[in-house]
Amino acid sequence: MKQGELSERKKQILKAVVEAHIDGGEPVGSKYIVQSNLLFCSSATIRNEMAELEELGYLVQPHTSAGRVPSEAGYRFYVDSLVEQYARTTHEVAQINQLLRVKMDEIDQILDMASRLASTMTNYTGIAIKPKANTVTMTRFEIIPMDINNFAIVMITSGGAVKTKKVRTEIAVSDSVLKKLADLLNAQLCGLGADMITLPIIMGIEEEMGEYAFLVNSAVKCVYEVMNEIDGGDMRLTGINNFLKYPEYSDTEKLSELLRTLESRDEILDLVSGSDNDKINVLIGSESSVKVMNNSSLVYIPIKKDGRTLGVIGVIGPRRMNYKQVLKALGDISDNISIIIGDEELSITDGKEKESK
Repeated sequence: MKQGELSERKKQILKAVVEAHIDGGEPVGSKYIVQSNLLFCSSATIRNEMAELEELGYLVQPHTSAGRVPSEAGYRFYVDSLVEQYARTTHEVAQINQLLRVKMDEIDQILDMASRLASTMTNYTGIAIKPKANTVTMTRFEIIPMDINNFAIVMITSGGAVKTKKVRTEIAVSDSVLKKLADLLNAQLCGLGADMITLPIIMGIEEEMGEYAFLVNSAVKCVYEVMNEIDGGDMRLTGINNFLKYPEYSDTEKLSELLRTLESRDEILDLVSGSDNDKINVLIGSESSVKVMNNSSLVYIPIKKDGRTLGVIGVIGPRRMNYKQVLKALGDISDNISIIIGDEELSITDGKEKESK
């Protein structure tokens, strides 16, 4: 039998094991499934089915005499095929509407509020992300002399933002040299994204600058810094203390490593920014490229307006996550945000103009 071709009975047993493990955090045995009256078959039959599920890679037996827990493949099958619609109460729906319908004209505020809601409603750590867009380019460079050892590079971005970086040199540089550098930057770098500014282009500019080639490295560094400032994304966490509620994070060294990774942001931003999926994304354990999240799951959904990704909201928690509750919570929050940003003028604070309804 191949993965994905499970009998109905195996599916129900796998579902029961996953949900029991989510609730209790302990290995699940055949005795529990028999006593719960989920299936009308003998304990021996259930044991055999669980053994086959283990052989297929859906369950793992952590100890010889213990019950079984879901593997990553088991969680993945559950999320893709077995999770049921979570029945949200009227009170919870009212809470979402009340909190999110407050007039907020900044996407940052909306994402932060959504992250807090997601954390409160699921008891996991909420995340709010402004993803890396990788679209910033320069439309104009100007270089302003300050004195013989200092000058400022003024950069105008494709989004209309004006950024200035100061550069200090050990060798005196004339105004004519700085004008030549500005002309070369305008000719060679305007319209190029960070990934298109290649070494041959940089070396070409250095060759043109001759004995003043050393200025090129400082100038290009300024360009990259500005692109990263505008395009580098941002991530905020809420409900970090929720990690402490789950035994999976009782190892303080591993938890500290996870928190350091989340604090540095880059790996998570790269992971989320590389996704074009408009739907809820579920990354279970090692499905994520972030190594320290092997024992965790990341569930997130992009927030879009007019085809443009404004941000991402989600939660991080143990693999033993209540997926049906999380999927429903993020879906409901996302739906409400879509209504808000569809009805109101929205300020996008990334150097670009406002988007109007």
